[in-house]
Amino acid sequence: MQLIPIPNLLYMLLPLVIVGYFYHNWLDNGKEIIYATLRMIIQLLAIGYILIYIFQNSSYIVGGIIILMMITMSSFITLRNLQTKTFNSYWPIFFSIAFGGSINLILVIEFVLDLNNFYEPRYVIPIAGMIYANCMNAVSISAERFEKEIQHSNYIKARNIAFKSALIPSINAFLAVGLVSLPGMMTGQILSGVDPLIAVRYQMVVMAMVLGSSGISVVTYLSLKK
Repeated sequence: MQLIPIPNLLYMLLPLVIVGYFYHNWLDNGKEIIYATLRMIIQLLAIGYILIYIFQNSSYIVGGIIILMMITMSSFITLRNLQTKTFNSYWPIFFSIAFGGSINLILVIEFVLDLNNFYEPRYVIPIAGMIYANCMNAVSISAERFEKEIQHSNYIKARNIAFKSALIPSINAFLAVGLVSLPGMMTGQILSGVDPLIAVRYQMVVMAMVLGSSGISVVTYLSLKK
């Protein structure tokens, strides 16, 4: 694929300036967009160099540490959206993301891709990142919504509303794929020269594992809150 020059990347900051302006004026918080953007840039630059080392290291220990770090950090990021930030609030999030995400990770690596070795960093790490990130987003939405709904509703109603809210993005993606959008992974593969029919199969795997892992994580979380 063509290497994007750094000056060209700067053009993508222009829409963020507009978003930041309204974020500041409507929410009276001008720092969050700037902080998030700087953190995104630093994290991606750092992970680019780290991945070079990771992809050359097939140690199960290194892989396990990386996956544990993904789960731990995604759980902390989810916790920041809750009013109650205690260990009792954290561990259901951690367990839910770990449980729902790991089931799907093992399923994809062991049975769908059928790799020669169970741990091949070039496959496992990016796939784990997609899975746990989507689990994080789904649990984050459900946790935040459940916390609000339970204040004036019973558990069943609050659970059902939180569950539906958490899965709206994934279900919308299922309904829109191919008609409204070409998902990121599929687009990236096509741009890199992969046959569209091959890219489609990989995208099916990604879409299924996203909804499957997100749904199981949310069900686990809401069940633990009973």
